[in-house]
Amino acid sequence: MPLHVPAAPAPALRSVLAALGSPTAVREAPTSALRSHQGPLSPDHPLPVHVWDHISRAGGSSRTRLAGWRFLVRGGERAVATADAMLTADGWTFSHFAGGPYVTATEQALQHADALPTPYQPRLLSVPELYMLTLWLHHDIASDGADGTPAPGDLLVPLAPAPPGITAHHPQRVADLLPRLTLRVTPGPLLGSPA
Repeated sequence: MPLHVPAAPAPALRSVLAALGSPTAVREAPTSALRSHQGPLSPDHPLPVHVWDHISRAGGSSRTRLAGWRFLVRGGERAVATADAMLTADGWTFSHFAGGPYVTATEQALQHADALPTPYQPRLLSVPELYMLTLWLHHDIASDGADGTPAPGDLLVPLAPAPPGITAHHPQRVADLLPRLTLRVTPGPLLGSPA
């Protein structure tokens, strides 16, 4: 089943297109693959980026918030970078270009997810406490991508590099992965501390 990629807000897309059209912005990007690419660059696969603000050990509840939209920047047949847009008081604006292993990992995870028999809406879910980024395959394909909390049956695909003990590119149900993440981010008691 093909993935149902949500439409990015038009101002977010325009801000990324303006940045890609700016020789200065591209030349000053911290991504060598973007700076050295010869030929046209285009934004592809807009993905809402949600941040997992809180994972509670009590009941496993969680909150997410929309942090922005990330586009794969395609140079020919492959992604060479990502471009992020974020919401400010003045509306959607270009934030930054990025490179590194998450570019290839995102592209690879999207290709694998597109071959799954169940339709999903792709999103990105960041878990800052673990320096972890996942492809979040959301069950509600009609959603606008801006809101929502991972449902127990949604899939999370940890992107490489994944934290120790978490297998990259292995889809896992939220109900299975959430308890493991909760244990990792919830501080335990300090052993050996004076009473």
